Amino acid sequence: MDERYLILSDIHGNVSAFDAVMDDCKDVSFAGILLLGDLIDYGMRSNEIIQKIEELAAAAWKDRILVNIWGNHEKLVVDKDLERLSSDRGRGIAKYTADHLSDASKEYILKKMNRDGIQESVIGGFKLLAVHGSLEDHYWKAIGHEDLRGCYEQYDIVLGGHSHYSHCFTHFYPGEYPDLRNKKAVTFINPGSVGQPRNQNPCAQYAILGLPSKRVELRAVEYDIGYEQSLFPDEVDAFYRDRLTRGI
Repeated sequence: MDERYLILSDIHGNVSAFDAVMDDCKDVSFAGILLLGDLIDYGMRSNEIIQKIEELAAAAWKDRILVNIWGNHEKLVVDKDLERLSSDRGRGIAKYTADHLSDASKEYILKKMNRDGIQESVIGGFKLLAVHGSLEDHYWKAIGHEDLRGCYEQYDIVLGGHSHYSHCFTHFYPGEYPDLRNKKAVTFINPGSVGQPRNQNPCAQYAILGLPSKRVELRAVEYDIGYEQSLFPDEVDAFYRDRLTRGI
């Protein structure tokens, strides 16, 4: 029988989306939780998201968080390297988030998350790589169907985030694998974004991985978008509020 693993990425301070995901999978028993970064920023409740994850880590998720890596937005808060962002509005909201992060949130990011943005694990007998971006750039360049941004031949499963586009596909590497007909299969999974999807589906998105079957469920669940939008102050560019309506 499969053990099941919850994969979350790019929550981005969106508590309503996170709560909807938690309610959607409340009847599933998870052997592990894998967090792929960007808990914070864009949304208005970064502190609350970190608090909720800490509470889960102390209770329902106790000893089950197997991966908890930085994304580029955790790195932004620490390094203040805002020039990596592509627009002034992005720099503006990142500064807003940094200015409003509590000391407890900053301590969590610094001490309880993996600041490398990448982590290797063996889970259920499979060699797994979790990376916010890709091997080419752990934070800023995402894995895609057309460009994997690195060679992942040594892994069985690769989890990535950052793009806010969900996917699940298999790539075959040719090589000296006589028992595999000379090609090695690697499964690539992006759960999509919980809190700021960009694949024209405004629902909160996440994934469930079953092992050893490698069954992947890419799930999407409705949440109260209007309420999250109501929390945006006038000083934050309306782009980040309005894009939630259509998931763009």
